[in-house]
Amino acid sequence: VESIESFLPYRNEAVEVFLTVAKYNATLEGYQGIHRFLERLLPYEFWPSGVSSWTRWNADNFRFIVHELFLYAIAAMLKYERFEGVKELLEQDYFFPAGSPDVQTGMVRFTLFRHYLNSLEHRNSRLKLRRLSLCADFLNKRANLTEIRFDDVMQADFIIFLHADLSPVDEKSTNDRWWPETLLYADRHPGPFEIFARAQSSRYFAKLKTALGVSKKTDLEELLTRYSKQELKVSRWDFDSFNPARLMGINRLDSRP
Repeated sequence: VESIESFLPYRNEAVEVFLTVAKYNATLEGYQGIHRFLERLLPYEFWPSGVSSWTRWNADNFRFIVHELFLYAIAAMLKYERFEGVKELLEQDYFFPAGSPDVQTGMVRFTLFRHYLNSLEHRNSRLKLRRLSLCADFLNKRANLTEIRFDDVMQADFIIFLHADLSPVDEKSTNDRWWPETLLYADRHPGPFEIFARAQSSRYFAKLKTALGVSKKTDLEELLTRYSKQELKVSRWDFDSFNPARLMGINRLDSRP
């Protein structure tokens, strides 16, 4: 926890870079620069080469930090409607180098940026905090930037969650889905997220489709049907969950010029 807290100023610096790219260098080259930066962070989440003893908790601080940076990179792209940038970060796989006993070298999906943090669950139990997710609590507490609010982070988490389910590689693998930690707080959001509210306009929805990886509204409706039939289960924290249809305002989506 101390390691995560001490990283906050450096996270803020990285977010400034993401925002600068989104505002002033919204090009394929700019998006690829962020992609390569995130790619180089992935090995920090896993058993490093040359280390003979390792536990799954050892890298939890790095796993939280890298996960948070990924969320903010997507949030920065969405903030300035750089939907092509979101597409680049979610549809282009990431190269994982040789060396770690945990992951075979090669190309991996963006879902590797999020992991269950056993150490935080242990902390929750040890201190009898009785929280549904300390990870979600930390992400909420740390969302202290003026330009990217916690709502923006939740919106990014939701887009990633939808994108993973709309373009799965292996639906039977839990590793192919995205667990949206921040959406534990989604019940505090009164309606659809901003980009979905704007996507009532068909012209805006035509742009948003790029970030979602869909070609038409019915792709989203079909996904919602799968959730309602529990062919795909929506993330749940004990008794708490969120409503994807409400967060995307599906009834009004793509409903006017």
